[in-house]
Amino acid sequence: MSPAPEPDTSFAGVPDGFERLWTPHRMAYVSGERPSEEAGDGCPFCAAPDRDDEAGLVVHRGQSCYVVMNLFPYNPGHVLICPYRHLSLYVELSEQETLEFTALTKAAIAALDTTSAPHGYNIGMNQGAVAGAGVAAHLHQHVVPRWGGDANFLPIIGQTKALPMLLEDVRSRLVEAWPAG
Repeated sequence: MSPAPEPDTSFAGVPDGFERLWTPHRMAYVSGERPSEEAGDGCPFCAAPDRDDEAGLVVHRGQSCYVVMNLFPYNPGHVLICPYRHLSLYVELSEQETLEFTALTKAAIAALDTTSAPHGYNIGMNQGAVAGAGVAAHLHQHVVPRWGGDANFLPIIGQTKALPMLLEDVRSRLVEAWPAG
């Protein structure tokens, strides 16, 4: 019996010394696929609290608002503060929702300070698709921890962000460090 022929690897290219960062979970974001924004199961911010905390990536549940990990984070620890109610504008929050929305933002910062000691934060919300809201129909505020040098050529040239921790791991650390309230 003759030995098996060597496989043809000419299509594989020449090793170039680069390491590849494979982020297939971001393909939905890059390709422009967006979740439905209708209230109920179609809205990701209405659906998340209906799941258990780990599956929904929920960090903390309040009375009228909750904190969830961003599925497309700019940095590890990027969380969103969301009201349970499906509304699109900050001015539509009730007084109680506004107070809790602010309190949860402060608690998220305290938990992030404890778990990862960022050098600063970007905090804000985009209202309306024209303002950059990915899910414009359900109000959410971003809390993004920042470190000196965390922005480099990857997002600028390659539209890729290297994230050193999995969402589930960051969520677990934040839950553990969440301030008693």
